[in-house]
Parts: sequence; C-alpha cells; structure tokens
Amino acid sequence: MQMTSEKQHSTGTEEADDRVESFRQARRARRLELQEDYLELIADLIDEQGEARQVDIAAALGVTQPTVAKMLKRLADGGLITQRPYRGVFLTGEGRDIAERTRERHQIVETFLLALGVSAENARIDAEGIEHHVSAETLQAFARFLAEERG
Repeated sequence: MQMTSEKQHSTGTEEADDRVESFRQARRARRLELQEDYLELIADLIDEQGEARQVDIAAALGVTQPTVAKMLKRLADGGLITQRPYRGVFLTGEGRDIAERTRERHQIVETFLLALGVSAENARIDAEGIEHHVSAETLQAFARFLAEERG
C-alpha cells in the first residue's frame, strides 16, 4: 500500500511540475505577444505606407499614444526599433526578422484554421491569438498538414 501511495505522489508531483512549466510557457508567450504585435504592425505600416508613425500605431491598436510611446521605448531599448524625431519608427534587422516570423506563423495558423472549415473572419481573429502561443512543434505539424492537403 505504501508503494502505491508513493507512486501516486510521484505521478502527482510530475503532473504538477508539468502544469507549472505550461503556465511558465504561457506567461512567456503573453509577454512576447504584445511585442510581436507591435513589430508586425510596424512592418505592415512601413510596407503599406512607407512609414510607421506613433499616431498610426495607436489608431491601429485602439490605444493611446502614451501607451504606444511606452512600448516603443521598450522596443528601442531592446534593439528592435529605432526612432527619429519627426520621421517615425523603423525596424532594426532583428525587429524585421521577428515581424516576418510572426507574420509567417500567423499565415500558417490562419491557413490551417481555414482548412479545418473555420470561417475566414474567425480564422483571422483566432490566428491573431494562437500565433503567439503555438509551439514550434505544433506549427510544423500545421505546416505538414497543409502541405499534405495541397498535395
């Protein structure tokens, strides 16, 4: 009886450790999610309009300019953007790489959801959240599924 109890405790401890690690990964993903959203939006604005201005970023995200200013400072401190007075926001090479990887993840997730029969509107909305939390393994599985489906 003692052995069973110890085995159950060990299994319970392992499950608890797994849950803790899952929560850690989710918190890490949430911290990166906002940063990735900003970088992706900045890249989109530069690609579409030739520049990314703080006022445009605030309007696109539905937040205030001071909120954007705080995040832009963090991104600049992290070496992901540069800002020039009266000229807007520019991505560094690393910032551009992150934006492109985020955009690619979004496209894979959205295409996967569409392949499952999710409506275009919901696939776009859901992909926006999932793209930041999906593991590399799961993303590769989505991509393999899509490649096999295509043929």
